[in-house]
Amino acid sequence: MYLLDFLAGWVAGGLATAVGYPLDTIKVRIQTQHMYSGVWHCIQSTYQREKVYGFYKGMALPVLSVSVCGSVCFGTYRNCLNFLSHLRQSSSEVKPARLDVFIAGCSAGTAEAVVFAPIDLIKIRQQNQTHPHQSYQGPLSRDLLSKPKYRGSIHCLITVIKEEGVLGLYRGITALWLRDIPCFGLYFLVYSIFTEWLTPQGQHKPGIYKFGTISRWDSHVVGWWMCWHDLLDIGNSNGCHEIPNADGWHGTAEI
Repeated sequence: MYLLDFLAGWVAGGLATAVGYPLDTIKVRIQTQHMYSGVWHCIQSTYQREKVYGFYKGMALPVLSVSVCGSVCFGTYRNCLNFLSHLRQSSSEVKPARLDVFIAGCSAGTAEAVVFAPIDLIKIRQQNQTHPHQSYQGPLSRDLLSKPKYRGSIHCLITVIKEEGVLGLYRGITALWLRDIPCFGLYFLVYSIFTEWLTPQGQHKPGIYKFGTISRWDSHVVGWWMCWHDLLDIGNSNGCHEIPNADGWHGTAEI
């Protein structure tokens, strides 16, 4: 049963990643390159030069590793929450304190970022390769005439380690931590509060009512989260870029 649950979660996560991946490619290119005037211009340019394949560059590693990131995140959260419950109340069966839930969520964000950072860097490096498809007949710049530096996810991983060392895989992790630590803490805290609030007395699962109230509350939470998330996502994308000092910045604070 656990194996089936794991496989189902991995397939679902992989499909979700694949469906949203083209938009992620557009987002990364707009964040890191200055040749696009907007979303539609980026979509047109990418398809014109690289066809459909251009929207899916670097997708293999995120799809294959989605289950690992999820396991690290939720496993860290559960173990940290159990540890805090034992530390404060000598039992993990007692209802955890709100502060413990938030701290455990922050720990989950910290651990997940350590696993996710190299995957995200390799993805972003490949997404920023704008070399044209064989069928492209338009004008070519000097950069586009050269061969792509990375031939795939594994080749990109090996190349980064050779040229920049293992620490090169963690460029931009400061922005990732600043983004994920409070966001995951808030995510688990809000989820815990809503679950408790929607669970009728004497039951162990939440009811199916009050969804209108949930939507109103979620709009406020997601609005705050997206502002903070998008700001630091730009820092992370630029930190993972091929030439991090090209625009004169040297770290997250300067981005």
